[in-house]
Amino acid sequence: MALSLTSSDIVAILALLVAGWSAFQTGRFNKRQNDFAETAERLNQLLIAREAAETEQQAKADVSANFVKIGRNDYRLKVFNRGLGVAHNVRLEVLAGSELIGDSELRDKFPLPKLERQQHVDVLTRVHMQSPRRAHIKLLWDDDAGAGQQKELWLDVF
Repeated sequence: MALSLTSSDIVAILALLVAGWSAFQTGRFNKRQNDFAETAERLNQLLIAREAAETEQQAKADVSANFVKIGRNDYRLKVFNRGLGVAHNVRLEVLAGSELIGDSELRDKFPLPKLERQQHVDVLTRVHMQSPRRAHIKLLWDDDAGAGQQKELWLDVF
């Protein structure tokens, strides 16, 4: 029995080969599309996380302090907000070196109701020959990111 191929058999075989090749290419294309969709989903999640972090940063205040020399022998403790948010109810506690900062000055200026971005308040200091070189302070404040924010600093006068 001899196998004879007719032109319709050849066309059918060619059609089968083209269909197989098309199925293979479609599978590859679908895999690439799925990989692209997964990558797009990961990028969207990263963008959402970044936006959430930026929104949180907009609400945060960053209150800090430093001694600043003004004039020849005059020093001030400068309390400032370098964060993007507004600090409310700013308090200052002197943990060590209380000889440098007067109690009346603390009572008069603190708690500070509001400290805007890039705003500062100066606290008079008493620096003399026997005064300590360093002060340990704790800053406490509330902001839109939450209440009870705090920072402890060791500050050198000179």
